[in-house]
Amino acid sequence: MHRPLLRSRPLHVLLTIGTIALTAALPLAAQTTSPADDAGLQRLGREIARLAEHGGGVVGVAALHLETNRWVFLNGEKRFPMASTYKVPIAVQLLSRVDRGEIALSDMIELEPEDLHPGSGTLTSLFDDPGVILSVHNLLELMLLISDNSATDLSLRAAGGPEAVNVKMAQLGIDRLSVDRPTSLLIADFVGVHVAPEDGRLSMEEFQRLARDLNPAAREAAARAFSTDERDTSTPHAMARLLESIWHREAVGPESTELLLDILRRVETGAGRIKGLLPLNTVVAHKTGTIGGTTNDVGIIYLPDDTGHVVTVVFVKDSELNAERREAAIAQIARAIYDYFLFNPGS
Repeated sequence: MHRPLLRSRPLHVLLTIGTIALTAALPLAAQTTSPADDAGLQRLGREIARLAEHGGGVVGVAALHLETNRWVFLNGEKRFPMASTYKVPIAVQLLSRVDRGEIALSDMIELEPEDLHPGSGTLTSLFDDPGVILSVHNLLELMLLISDNSATDLSLRAAGGPEAVNVKMAQLGIDRLSVDRPTSLLIADFVGVHVAPEDGRLSMEEFQRLARDLNPAAREAAARAFSTDERDTSTPHAMARLLESIWHREAVGPESTELLLDILRRVETGAGRIKGLLPLNTVVAHKTGTIGGTTNDVGIIYLPDDTGHVVTVVFVKDSELNAERREAAIAQIARAIYDYFLFNPGS
């Protein structure tokens, strides 16, 4: 039976705790439970708000128990830089094209020097000589498993570009999540490098040369501007809705869904974030993202003993704390979410 997603224009219930606003978005489905309806969810919301203070900056959280549709949000409608978590919507659009037969996972793509970008250690090491060719499947795995940025930009091109990704999000009824730039331009804007090619195809050597010429004041100004730029951002609510649609096989077809979840379960980055304090061998299908004062992790936690699955989104932005402390805050929030839904499975 087709299950309705959370759509735009939801009813909002606002719980204010000190200066922290907890927002629960209610779809039209009557079975949804929000903190306003459940004292236990209210306690979880207060605990999330308390733990969020350890992240520094601004923290956004979404938690959804997929089997019972119980939600909790912190800053649920505030925009956060997605950083590399934006590779999840890119993957969805790429696999949508595969489902429609427009491309195949076996299609081969040749890499050129202009395709190698910062944050691409694996592909850079492979590119000793011209003529490296990888399949779409290879690029998808590199993009998600190790967050390779060159593989991401090639995957984004194969997906049809940012506009195609945003059209796909709109088709899923997901707003306030947008993919607007390849990683090369995103990183260039963050550090203050002005890249002329609109497609972001700039050799690593040229990028490094331009970056060396920047003075500290220019870098700081670029970082401040990046913090308020709404491009390549999402709300916790929107990202949670995307993960929900993936889980329910509504974002892409069943075969593509299984492939995507399998890759996300094998992600190698961010062991200290959502997974950091969970019991050993807890399965989490997730994707991390990091840039400047932003540290993110988004995914689905698999609870033991058939007690369900929990979409968990934690965004941290504008934090001056070091990466370890931000990751610790994400881990603490994820553990609170895990414990609550494990011991309160609902019906």
